[in-house]
Amino acid sequence: MKQVELKNGMTVPAIGQGTWRIGDDAAIREREAEALRTGIDCGMTLIDTAEMYGYGKSELVVGDAIKPYDRGKLFIVSKVLPQNAGRKNMRRSCEESLKRLGTDYLDLYLYHWRGPIPLSETVDCLRELKECGLIRDWGVSNFDTADMRELAQLKHGGNCLAVQDLYHIGSRGTEFSLHPYLRKNNIAFMAYCPLAINGTLRSGIMNNTVLRNIASAHNASVQQIMLAWVIRGGNTIAIPKSSSKQHTLENAAAADILLSDEELEQLDREFPAPDREIPLDIE
Repeated sequence: MKQVELKNGMTVPAIGQGTWRIGDDAAIREREAEALRTGIDCGMTLIDTAEMYGYGKSELVVGDAIKPYDRGKLFIVSKVLPQNAGRKNMRRSCEESLKRLGTDYLDLYLYHWRGPIPLSETVDCLRELKECGLIRDWGVSNFDTADMRELAQLKHGGNCLAVQDLYHIGSRGTEFSLHPYLRKNNIAFMAYCPLAINGTLRSGIMNNTVLRNIASAHNASVQQIMLAWVIRGGNTIAIPKSSSKQHTLENAAAADILLSDEELEQLDREFPAPDREIPLDIE
């Protein structure tokens, strides 16, 4: 599995595992846990979840899935809701997430999106969680370049390890200014929904002739080419969600696909990078 090096010296797999909507259906909970274990066995040892997902049910499934494994070889990420991201509730939220996950620390704790609590207070609380050992590092989610520059002006704001935003071949807005900013400041980028699974663009992407031809040339699926494209630069972590063992195996195999310069140019023509600043996408 390809690796991405973080500024704290750790390395994580370029393709991890997302868990949005996992745990929602009790009837398939064991199948979902098996899919996560399959991913771990394939080297996808980074698992991303959140207290919001299924009101904690996603974290419970992750907790069940990771029980057989050496915790030190996993990289577990969770997120705190905006209304809990202050001095009143953050420690309690973190501890409840840890309890559901069955672990005593998180490798990365993300501020899920901006809310009414002052950003400086949120950063102070995250720092305190790190100092007391409940989390190893912290980051943010759904932040754009302006948000990151504001964060950097705060005391301890420069300690942000990672940013997680929506990013896939049909939604490249973060490439214009955010990606260069993150590279300059050695902040990791995590791509959620890398397969456009929730977007209205998905049908057009999946049926795109160029993508289908490239997939055929690699004896791969369109989804695998989309994942290979997301991690092409070596500094992006994709976190696709899977509820089945077979889908997880396909996701893991995408890490071995190397797209040629010609193929990347073809995809750039079909799905152009932005030439201006645009708002963060949600699809």
